[in-house]
Amino acid sequence: MRFLKNIFRKKDEPVKNYADFWSWFQKHEKTFFNVVKNQKDVETEFFDKLSPKLSALKEGYFYLTGMYDDNTVELILTADGNTKNIAFVEELVEQAPDINGWKFTALKPVSDIKSTAINMGGYQFDSDNLFFYSNDYAEYPDEIDISIVHDDLTEENRQQIKTGVYIFLDNYLGELDFVNNIDDLKIIGKHEAEKELIPILKLKEFLNWRQKEFIEKYEGARYDTESDEHSIFEAELENGNNLIAVINTQLLNWDSKASHPWIAAITFKYDGSNSNGMPDGKDYESLNRIEENILEELSDKEGYLYIGRQTANSEREIYFACKDFRKPSKVFFKIQQENDYKFEIDYDIYKDKYWQSFERFRSN
Repeated sequence: MRFLKNIFRKKDEPVKNYADFWSWFQKHEKTFFNVVKNQKDVETEFFDKLSPKLSALKEGYFYLTGMYDDNTVELILTADGNTKNIAFVEELVEQAPDINGWKFTALKPVSDIKSTAINMGGYQFDSDNLFFYSNDYAEYPDEIDISIVHDDLTEENRQQIKTGVYIFLDNYLGELDFVNNIDDLKIIGKHEAEKELIPILKLKEFLNWRQKEFIEKYEGARYDTESDEHSIFEAELENGNNLIAVINTQLLNWDSKASHPWIAAITFKYDGSNSNGMPDGKDYESLNRIEENILEELSDKEGYLYIGRQTANSEREIYFACKDFRKPSKVFFKIQQENDYKFEIDYDIYKDKYWQSFERFRSN
């Protein structure tokens, strides 16, 4: 029996928070260092051990590793472009301890264009075969819509080329600038181009100029929702279920919407089978309490504007327009963790500078 107890004591402690993770990492860092430095079974001896520990914290952590210099291993933790996970990657790296021989980096860093080249699936992605131009729309003057042109794109390889271009841009621009500075992206072949092609090496300069212009235009933009009245929309859906939406239509007519370019939406699924898709009394009260808790966390004074909610087909969706995506990510994740025994909960955070997602609620 004593032998069995000793075996169980050797098991790793469960990872429940950032401190647990880094404590576990420190116990194994010398082994991991040698695995990466000697390029021996990195997948099996490092990544296969790292992955479940990160997943225990939260799904959505990705990673890259290699030698930063002769004596330092770099571990890059990345959200792989998923906006709602960026804040958690940054937090984890912020709490990393100083470990001799290790460098921890949050998100894919910026690379020099001359050293940025991707080979994937037999295709090359570099400054010689990538170009861009800007798509400009009079009704959406602040939208940064870019077309990326690859010399070799065809209908047959379109998906492969798209994947390669995204990886190239992640490395060339850096993951955070890619997410922040491009609103919409199209990847096309030369035969589809409608404007003069600009070398990709000028993209960073163009984006920096547009971003500076945008910040200057909307610096200090604020909106106070306290005195706004909300409109109620009611409809009967094709399946006979009811739809009820409560929306701040005054806010939807604001002329500085682009200053809050991030839409945060959280969805709660409940059993509405006996009430035309609406929540029963108990669920209705729970959903209202949760919404009040969210509103306490995300205030308009801090840059989080409550657009409203929609309830239909056994789902309630709650919407915010935000200056930044980090706090809504944390608040929604916390809400999900605290209430997953009551409802199936999902959330999304995406860029929509002109709040086009809500055009259906605007009066003509």
